[in-house]
Amino acid sequence: MESEVVYYESVRTDNTETTFDLVRKKLNTSGIKKLVLASTTGVTAKNAVDFFKEMDVKIVVVAHQYGFLRETNRFPQELAKTIRNAGHEVHFGTMLFHTEDFYGSSIPTVMANLLRCFSQGTKVCFEIALMATDAGLLASGEKVIAIAGTGRGADTAIVMQAASSRNLKRLKVNEILCKPLNLLNRDEALQKES
Repeated sequence: MESEVVYYESVRTDNTETTFDLVRKKLNTSGIKKLVLASTTGVTAKNAVDFFKEMDVKIVVVAHQYGFLRETNRFPQELAKTIRNAGHEVHFGTMLFHTEDFYGSSIPTVMANLLRCFSQGTKVCFEIALMATDAGLLASGEKVIAIAGTGRGADTAIVMQAASSRNLKRLKVNEILCKPLNLLNRDEALQKES
């Protein structure tokens, strides 16, 4: 089997439309019926609902958990209601790779940092697939496309088989549709050398 992977040379919000185009192409040829999508402020979620509205696909939006960076959640509750009314889901669960203080272990941080070696979006794709499965919004083994990004927008899309955090070894990456090149910037390169 041959499959094309798109690598973004820079992190920009306008990568989102290209990412969504790549996901649409995969949906048209794969039989996949669910997307799991990270969205902090709701902008990417709203764009995805609009972009995929003509397709037979359910979108599971995973937002930050309450109290993650601030007391109020940045994802608007009115938008969550609108998305749910359109037949999709919005989930505000515990972010699995940010639980080190809760469990007293550095393992979640180590896992997150290892996945960030591929890209920030790759880390988030793993995390949201696990979170959505834990919430019963994806079935274990179900083939989905996970979409996430670096900062704002979407620049990473991965075809995965979902699994719960209890059965982490069952989470499988089938294909990478796109991701940033993840080049070191000058400051990171200098830190690496010292």
